[in-house]
Order: sequence, then C-alpha cells, then structure tokens
Amino acid sequence: MDKIAVLIPCYNEEKTIAKVVKDAREALSEAVVYVYDNNSSDRSVELAKEAGAQVRFEFMQGKGNVIRRMFREIEAECYVMVDGDDTYPMEKAREMADKVLYHNADMVVGDRLSSTYFTENKRPFHNFGNSIVRSSINELFDCDIKDIMTGYRAFSYGFVKTFPVLSTGFEIETEMTIHAVYNNLQIENIIVDYRDRPEGSESKLNTFSDGFKVLHTIAKLYRDYKPFGFFGLCAAILALVAVILFVPILISYIETGLVLRFPTLFVCGFIGLAAVQSFFAGLILSNLALKNRRDFEYRYALVMRNVQSKK
Repeated sequence: MDKIAVLIPCYNEEKTIAKVVKDAREALSEAVVYVYDNNSSDRSVELAKEAGAQVRFEFMQGKGNVIRRMFREIEAECYVMVDGDDTYPMEKAREMADKVLYHNADMVVGDRLSSTYFTENKRPFHNFGNSIVRSSINELFDCDIKDIMTGYRAFSYGFVKTFPVLSTGFEIETEMTIHAVYNNLQIENIIVDYRDRPEGSESKLNTFSDGFKVLHTIAKLYRDYKPFGFFGLCAAILALVAVILFVPILISYIETGLVLRFPTLFVCGFIGLAAVQSFFAGLILSNLALKNRRDFEYRYALVMRNVQSKK
C-alpha cells in the first residue's frame, strides 16, 4: 500500500502532463504518481512516462470511468487527485495530504472559487455554472462546500473504497461531493490558486451539455439521498394544482348548487390522489435511505479495519 498516491486523469494533455507529473513529484516526494490515460491520441502517455509517472489505461471514455478505474486499482493511505491540464498549482498538495493523514479528513476540496478562478477563467458560462451548482447543492443538502466542481482533491482510503462511482463524465465531482455530505464524512476546504489553461491546451468540458448533465445529476442524487424532500415537493406542487383547479368548481357549486364541470372535478381527484401517493412514496423511500445510511456506516467501519490491518 502506498503512503500517498497522486492520481492524474489524462486525455490529450501533451502540452501539460509532463509538468504536472514533475510538480507532483516535487511537492510530494514520497508519493507514487499514477497517470491514467483515457484514449489519448497525442504524446501524453510517452511524456508522462518520461516524467516519471506510472501510466495505466482506461479505455471506456469519460472522466467518471477513469476515476472508477483509479479507485478500484490503487491502494493508498491518502489519494491526491489533480487534473492533467496544469490549472492547479501543486503547492497546496502537502497541506491537503496532511489533512487526510493526520486530521482524519475523508475529502479535502481544493477551493478555486475563493481565490483566482473568476479572474483567471476566461469562460463566463463556466463561472456562472460553478456558482449555480455550488448554491444549489449547499441549499439542497444544507452544507457549505466552497467549490463543487474542482478537480483538485484529496481522499482517505475509507472514502475511495466506499464511494460508488455511478457517473461516467464530468459530473463525477458533483457526485463525490454529495456522497461525502450525505454520509456525514469529514470534509475540509483549502483555498488553492487557479490558472487558466496554457495556450494550445483545450478544455474537454462542454459548457452546455456537461452543464445539463451536472444539473440532472444533482436532481437525481437529491431524489435518491433526500427522497422525502423530493417527493414531498412533488406532492405539494400536485396538491396546489388540484386546489387551484377545484376552487372555481367549489365556488360555482356554492352559488348554483350544481357541479358544472365534471371532467375538471375528475382531473382534480386524480391529481389529488397522485399528491397523496407521492407523499407516501417519499415516506417509504426515506426509511430505505436511512437503512442505506446504516449499511454505509457498517461498510465504512469494515474498510477502515481493513486498512489498519494492512498498515
């Protein structure tokens, strides 16, 4: 088992990958640096090897698939993950690793948004999207994570071996954050500088398609992790619609003693029934989610016992 493993997902990063590997080795001299190539068509693999990294491969395209492979294969007391595009200086890597090794942190978030991100990033929609995602998750899950989408993080062995990677693309960072928040894992925020990609290096993130995937992931995970809140909201909306449709029928009945719009009354009844069903679905799924939390705590304890035995 490695003391510290530096994990670098890589897809066509020949402009920067060698520098990222060298910076990682200088910042964490005892670490083993792993570059996971995701079907690069340039010289990324060759340059990573020359810089001293151990290169492995994931042939299913997508950052989520790469991280799944990393987490399955690598055994380490502390994992530091950084993108291969040289947008994150490695000066804070030691502090992030120490939070995991000596302060029991399960996930350390490299917070770009509190430093230079909004001035360095030249893509305004990315800035707006990061702010929307951060506000949405902090509001829905009652937390205070400073940077949801950062690719610069450190993890404990317990986090890595209990995190179910479901996403395949860039929405993986959102999934990591919500998993840690929901399961009450220890999260630390460390402010890190951010620099825009060097000239000639292109982002693989599509502002709109990947942005919609992230928002869809937030909604899906909120449904899974907070089912009573999700289905309770659906029930409230359905009940409100039913009441709005029913009020005119009730007023006309009071005035004339007749029900003039039977079809609308039937629709009100079905919508009201759907609201009741949604409410009770939320109650049932909330109990199942609580059971999943208990099962997670048990699995986490087993994983931590396993790592102690390996030490």
